[in-house]
Amino acid sequence: MAPVNFNLAETPLTEFYGINAFSDSVMRERLPKSIYKALKKVQEGEAKLTLEVAEVVANAMKDWAIERGASHYTHWFQPLTGLTAEKHDSFISPTSDGKVMMEFSGKELIQGEPDASSFPSGGLRATFEARGYTAWDTTSPAFLREDSTGVTLVIPTGFVSYHGEALDKKVPLLRSMDAINKQAVRVLKALGNTSTTRVITTVGPEQEYFLVDKELYLQRPDLVLCGRTLFGASAPKGQEMEDHYFGTIKERVSNYMRELNIELWKLGISAKTQHNEVAPSQFELATIYSTSNVACDTNQLVMDTMKKVAERHGLVCLLHEKPYAGINGSGKHNNWSMGTDDGMNLLEPGDNPQENAQFMLFLVATIKAVDTYAKLLRMSAANSGNDHRLGANEAPPAVISIFLGEQLESILEVIAGNGSSSAASGKGKLELGASMLPTLPKDLTDRNRTSPFAFTGNKFEFRMVASSESIAGPNVVLNTAVAEILSSFADILEKAPDKIAAIGKIVKETWSAHKRIVFNGNGYSEEWLAEAEKRGLPNIKSTVEAIPELISPESVELFEKHHVLKKHELHSRYEIYLEKYIKQINIEAGTMLKMAERMIFPAVSDYMKKLSDTVVSIKAADPGIDVSTQIGQLKTISEKLAGLKNSAQKLHTAVEKAHEAKDVFAAAKAFKFDVFPVMDELRSYGDALEVLVDDSSWPFPTYYELLFLL
Repeated sequence: MAPVNFNLAETPLTEFYGINAFSDSVMRERLPKSIYKALKKVQEGEAKLTLEVAEVVANAMKDWAIERGASHYTHWFQPLTGLTAEKHDSFISPTSDGKVMMEFSGKELIQGEPDASSFPSGGLRATFEARGYTAWDTTSPAFLREDSTGVTLVIPTGFVSYHGEALDKKVPLLRSMDAINKQAVRVLKALGNTSTTRVITTVGPEQEYFLVDKELYLQRPDLVLCGRTLFGASAPKGQEMEDHYFGTIKERVSNYMRELNIELWKLGISAKTQHNEVAPSQFELATIYSTSNVACDTNQLVMDTMKKVAERHGLVCLLHEKPYAGINGSGKHNNWSMGTDDGMNLLEPGDNPQENAQFMLFLVATIKAVDTYAKLLRMSAANSGNDHRLGANEAPPAVISIFLGEQLESILEVIAGNGSSSAASGKGKLELGASMLPTLPKDLTDRNRTSPFAFTGNKFEFRMVASSESIAGPNVVLNTAVAEILSSFADILEKAPDKIAAIGKIVKETWSAHKRIVFNGNGYSEEWLAEAEKRGLPNIKSTVEAIPELISPESVELFEKHHVLKKHELHSRYEIYLEKYIKQINIEAGTMLKMAERMIFPAVSDYMKKLSDTVVSIKAADPGIDVSTQIGQLKTISEKLAGLKNSAQKLHTAVEKAHEAKDVFAAAKAFKFDVFPVMDELRSYGDALEVLVDDSSWPFPTYYELLFLL
């Protein structure tokens, strides 16, 4: 059965929103009150899940899914491939009379056992040790996936090895959420808060993407195999007219967006904002924030749904960070905050003195965390695609800095004794004493699009995240880093007889020690890079240089202290991420060679023959006609073609040599610093030939066709 595509004119959104999600309202309706309450306690961390509760939930989930046409269920998890994975099992259970019953047990809901042998493990286990377990994430709603093959019940899970090591993205994220919850609650209790029992990190991701016509896409081996163009001369027009950003959405794209929204709304995903982005054929979709693990799951669903819906419209959705050279690439803005179970946003400036003091405490905790663990945060946004984007005049630089805005910075300077209250506020005193802080407006700042980490009213926006990657990694780092700083604050506050004085001292000392990370100016400027170097801020320019931070002593100590990742789990990720980088660049190099040697070279040779035949024909018709222009063109093309051939041979050699490296890090460095420059050289010859050769003779679609014929 094909997915049901509701007509909004006939069926109001409110009637089908969340129809495919086993949401809280569905559970409340279908579960006995006692079971529902027991499950809520499990979700809130107040109780352990029992098999008795799981049995009732599983039966209700099965009945709900079967009523909607489901025949199978799957444990859906996020292995270290960066994608999602699933194994489908049917609900059928044979009976002695040759028939079947439809069953789904609590044990099957709680735990699955997919073969783990072929997923990357980075040495955590040998290939013959294949056992792995998926474990139900009770806090992330199960959902139904509809497609032309039928309906499947999908259960979000974590994925661990036989010995309990995390083999996925989600388990460390859940651990990091526990870590920041524990330390933030300690701080709040030390401040006299008796009502908050849990602190939750929330995320609202903004997803950028490109669309391309599927027929054109299939003619480009680089797009099919690598997700980005490895050759391509710039079109006569790019984004310089600034006419695409927030422009009128084309009807074909609008139809795609409409169906995409409906599919997401059916899953209970609050797709809120959509618009044209800066580059031609580039777009953005933003969802309303939710708890970090649910936001991670829904973002994976958003990316998957984007691709599937695009296919139905004869389109392909490109999530690569840099599909096209010369125009903006795509990122994923990670809007992050901390909230309590009794309704407070800990990064909301607030309306009363106590909230303001609390806000300043959590604000400087985040500032210190970002400064202290800047290298680790940079690593969390690193992949081969982002290497093309970060630092270009379109995205945050590779230097981590924080944008606070002038007013907040002025207030912190006053607290530190470095400014006057009039610079921070037109009224009130700024001492962290009896007067506390003045009420702060929600929007303290303009928006700084050049900042990697910007405060935007009541949250921080980490703008460096790679568009194709899971948001789990950056949030694991952010949660754990902030948990560490809050832990040190809690140690002080729990022993302090005068809490107000202690807060003032913490804010003052933290700001003074870490204000170097704050920069409110133009992050694209060369002046800032020079200033950042003076401040001692790291500038990690590539993925290969960033990944080793995973296994630095500081990182190992951080993650082990808060029980997020053990040393051997970190080393496994170090191996996996380097191997992924090597494989990606190796695939790109191989694809470039195929396109250069088996597409561009023959096509250009044929074109040269046509051109030379034309010269011969002209000379035969009239020997007196000047054909020096055509001969000059032939000579120029011949030189470029020779350069293409020579560069291709150099690339073969560079790749072979890189594979001979002694270890994975040496191989990754060889692909980055030896192979990649030759790829750039090869591209320069291919792009030069594209400009010289007749369009009808060029072997694959050009940027003009890919970007403007949507």
